[in-house]
Amino acid sequence: MITLRKVEPEDLPLLFSWENEQDTWQYSDTHNPLSHKDIYDYLEQTTGDIYKDGQLRLMLELESGNNDIKSKTLTIGCIDLYDFDAHNRRAGVGVFIDAQQRQKGYATQALKKLKQYAFAFLRLEQVYALVSVENKASLALFEKSGFTKSGTLRCWQQGTDVAVYQCFNY
Repeated sequence: MITLRKVEPEDLPLLFSWENEQDTWQYSDTHNPLSHKDIYDYLEQTTGDIYKDGQLRLMLELESGNNDIKSKTLTIGCIDLYDFDAHNRRAGVGVFIDAQQRQKGYATQALKKLKQYAFAFLRLEQVYALVSVENKASLALFEKSGFTKSGTLRCWQQGTDVAVYQCFNY
């Protein structure tokens, strides 16, 4: 089962590793490596309050074990709400799953939990995602997760088209 939690200082090594995975930069706005200091500064500056920061990063934890064995948790990724707009009641969403944990349904579970939080607690009317048309796994993820493709932004990200997906709270 996936749980969401706030970012902790102990997450710095994982975030450093994930943010510097150059294979995923083509699907994001990342264009240069980040230092430990860059990530440390982010951790120091973020309040974890989406109303103050305009964004919120949550870590994804996987609980393992059963009734006979003490449960352990493994941090497997993160999910972000960004471009938070309280007035228009919307936010963008992005998800990252560690390479060893992909294709196991964890991103689908994380999106479901994030949508519950965004719609029920934050009372957003919509969440949206901008997805490179070359990122077939993410396109399938958002379609499977109840998002509807509402358009395409031509040559939007490094000369590549980006699909706009929206999910409404109704």
